[in-house]
Amino acid sequence: MIPKVFKEVIDLGDGREISIETGKLAKQAHGSVVVQSGKCMLLCTVVSNYKQSDVDFLPLTVDYREKFAASGRYPGGFFKREARPSDGEVLTMRLVDRVLRPLFPKDYHAETQVMIQLMSHDDDVMPDAMAGLAASAAIQLSDFPFECPISEVRVGRVDGKFIINPTRAQLAESDIDMVIGASADSVMMVEGEMKEISEEEMVEAIKFAHDAIKEQCAAQVRLAEAFGKKEVREYETEREDKDLEKKIHDMAYDKVYSIAKSASAKHERSSAFDTIKEEIKASFSEEELEDFGDLISSYYYKAEKAAVRDLTLNEGLRLDGRKTDEIRPIWCEIDYLPSTHGSAIFTRGETQALATVTLGTSREANQIDMPSFEGEETFYLHYNFPPFSTGEARPIRGTSRREIGHGNLAQRALKGMIPADCPYTVRVVAEVLESNGSSSMATVCSGTMALMDAGVQLKKPVSGIAMGLISDGDTGKYAVLSDILGDEDHLGDMDFKVTGTADGITACQMDIKVKGLSYEILVNALKQAAKGRLHILEKLTDTIATPNTDVKPHAPKMVTVTIPNEYIGALIGPGGKVIQELQKATKTTIVINEDPVTEEGIVEILGTNQEGIDAVLAKIDSLTFKPEVGSVYEVKVIKMLDFGAVVEYTDAPGNEVLLHVSELAWERTENVSDVVNMGDVFDVKYLGVDPRTRKDKVSRKALLPKPEGFKERPPRSDNKDRGRDNRGRDNRNRDRDRKRD
Repeated sequence: MIPKVFKEVIDLGDGREISIETGKLAKQAHGSVVVQSGKCMLLCTVVSNYKQSDVDFLPLTVDYREKFAASGRYPGGFFKREARPSDGEVLTMRLVDRVLRPLFPKDYHAETQVMIQLMSHDDDVMPDAMAGLAASAAIQLSDFPFECPISEVRVGRVDGKFIINPTRAQLAESDIDMVIGASADSVMMVEGEMKEISEEEMVEAIKFAHDAIKEQCAAQVRLAEAFGKKEVREYETEREDKDLEKKIHDMAYDKVYSIAKSASAKHERSSAFDTIKEEIKASFSEEELEDFGDLISSYYYKAEKAAVRDLTLNEGLRLDGRKTDEIRPIWCEIDYLPSTHGSAIFTRGETQALATVTLGTSREANQIDMPSFEGEETFYLHYNFPPFSTGEARPIRGTSRREIGHGNLAQRALKGMIPADCPYTVRVVAEVLESNGSSSMATVCSGTMALMDAGVQLKKPVSGIAMGLISDGDTGKYAVLSDILGDEDHLGDMDFKVTGTADGITACQMDIKVKGLSYEILVNALKQAAKGRLHILEKLTDTIATPNTDVKPHAPKMVTVTIPNEYIGALIGPGGKVIQELQKATKTTIVINEDPVTEEGIVEILGTNQEGIDAVLAKIDSLTFKPEVGSVYEVKVIKMLDFGAVVEYTDAPGNEVLLHVSELAWERTENVSDVVNMGDVFDVKYLGVDPRTRKDKVSRKALLPKPEGFKERPPRSDNKDRGRDNRGRDNRNRDRDRKRD
């Protein structure tokens, strides 16, 4: 039986369309859609168990995978099967998860899976921009308790014009690359990178994206209505006890407010809050704790959150005693690690990051091999968040999604400031040593200083700051918090991170938890962030004002030269013999790439010893040496022959040429040794290629004065008489005729 297919089409306004289709594939899932733009097709399925899990949170898994078959390719590596997700896939999962998760009810704890797969790829369509749309559309077709449809779009700007879901080629020309997630009513998530844009320009881009998202949300509603909107499932809700909630609030609020106002340190404050909680629990009997223990803890945290928020809104004070726009004390240090190519410590309050820089050749570039994109990164950043940074002991099971996301944000913040002519592959690694507040922004700051310490000629230094927002919808009060603490990250209505130079924003990440946040508040928050960012930037430049003019003595120096294509083989040698011996002798690393346009050889020479680098350059000069007609060169005799001397250009060792006996001197030379001997050094003039021998011709006598009265030897008779005994062609023919007779 042919299935009935339901379809909605979204017009992007420039001739492109996105279609949402259901009814054909994966019908046993609780909701499934195929989202298509051009030849790019995403299949999204959603399933949620009907039984609640025994946890106090939503066990939501968002999984995004790109199938290599989608672009007609095989997976790389030994096993020809897709394995663990790439960093690019993980970043897309995070983008979708951050928008979906807040829209499920807080008491919905059923195991829920959202699976998005790239089934067909189009080089002109970036699939991650449609993943949020696919996830929300599939949920709208299910019976999940979900607040409202959402979507995500990428926005770029080329020549001052905003573009929704630009192609990769357009993105290369764009000064904005942001993904915005929103419902029809509220912007919920922003993440991206920019080329030093202003706060107003950023808000303008968000507004433009939101208009497109409204249309995509409306299309989902139409599709669900055509398909047949399902009744929302019933599930076991959490218990509520209003009387108990009020009792806990009355017992906790004033005590928490007092401690919050005391401006204590993180561990001291946490211990004091724990004491209040234990005192409250001690006031209940064992039977009551057994029956209502979870509720007591939940209501306590609710009272704690209310007290801390009220302190900030009412008195403009924060947990550590700062005012809303105040930045914690900062200290920095560079060149801390003696063996790295660059290092820096950035400490802000109770957050500390140690960054290192490693310089390498193009061979160390980070290879990206995804079905939707192949390429390499010559600048990349890795972020590590060990458990001791928060005073915890827990198992370490590989790189977490959070670490990938935070590292990517810091990388995007800094990469635009790496000069295009930087010869190195640059790797930054950030080790978070303490954390109470944004460690990703500490990574940006420490990374900036470490790069400058390493001698990377950054265009401009970059700093970053984490901000928060607390608002009261009833009274209209709100407070923007600069440099938020870890505790403030959880209790606020918005947390956002902004990085930039003194001239504009380079990256941002926002999660907005309050509905209908006005653009006026958003602009004010970004303006306050700019002031904090510039304050932090001043601390960085006080520590290191400009990049070091050179790399460290133990760090590799990099020299890049270009050679004609025909010399690449000579430099490599048979089986790599020449280049391997040269690397061993000079203690350098030599990498040869071919320019895809000019097909010239690009030779990278990396070494800590300048003498070794110079030796490689000399060898390359020797291999690519081409004398110019009429020029004079110094040569050395390396071989004596009866008819001349073999000489070597002293500036191009290995390049030999025959100096014929007739070019040694103006006088007739009977023996070569009468004029030159082995090891003699003198000048010769390059005469070009001899048309008779088709070999290079040089002359010593051309540089000597012609002896007085010297007479040129008579030229040899022309070719027609040579070797014929003056008999001519007819005589030779008659001789041949006689022999035949």
